[in-house]
Amino acid sequence: MPDRTYWKGYLKLSLVTCPVAMSPATSESEKVRFHTLNRQTGNRVVSRYVDADSGKPVEPDDQAKGYEAEAGRLVIIEDEELEAVRLDTVRTIDIDAFVPRDSIPWIYFDSPHYLVPDDEVGEEAFSVIRDAMAATKMVGISRVVLYRRERAVMLEPRDHGIVLWTLRYGDEVRDEKNYFSGIAKEKPAPELLSLAQKFIATKTQDWSPDLVKDPVQEHLLKLIASKKRKGSRKSAGSGEKDRPANVVNLFDALKKSLQEDKSLRG
Repeated sequence: MPDRTYWKGYLKLSLVTCPVAMSPATSESEKVRFHTLNRQTGNRVVSRYVDADSGKPVEPDDQAKGYEAEAGRLVIIEDEELEAVRLDTVRTIDIDAFVPRDSIPWIYFDSPHYLVPDDEVGEEAFSVIRDAMAATKMVGISRVVLYRRERAVMLEPRDHGIVLWTLRYGDEVRDEKNYFSGIAKEKPAPELLSLAQKFIATKTQDWSPDLVKDPVQEHLLKLIASKKRKGSRKSAGSGEKDRPANVVNLFDALKKSLQEDKSLRG
């Protein structure tokens, strides 16, 4: 069953407009989350904002947003001032450009969302925008206010709907050359490359969500279920495992990996 709608507004392409609804394409609500407790009482610990100098609690009405204009000097920005600079993208996704999907570097992609028509009347306009992008193999670029800030977004036709990706701004992306340029450019020996390719071939399989299961989450759920049944108790330590000996020869290591994998497959 779909999660509740996170955002409602309008999708616009020139004179074509339709009401749409948006929901995040991913979720972390199923993740195990912990509360901070008082070990002595078992009660939850609550956090409060306090004045950094006096140590006294600050009530919500007295809390304000501040920006450090220079070292040691903060300026207060009022909510009304923030509202005044907010752009007209709170409820409208106005597509103002189209680009080839593959022209957007992967590092700019942030969070995916599902975009669907919000009523039957608007479905025709929605399908026109969606199918026009699919036919031309283009994606739309726009801006919209999400999560309390304006974000650049990409709209991609997918099946009967549209996937909206929030995009990172240019100043949020670090240049990969600063990290990769110092890596040696020498090519590996052909025999090493051949062995590695054979090993990859033995491990190749079709994609499945099972490949990215969270083992920590599964263990936490088992631990919590055990504590619910038996109460809290200390688990027996298994001791530190012996570390494997250092592998001296890369060729031998790859060859051994390939042989072991073949023997396991029978």
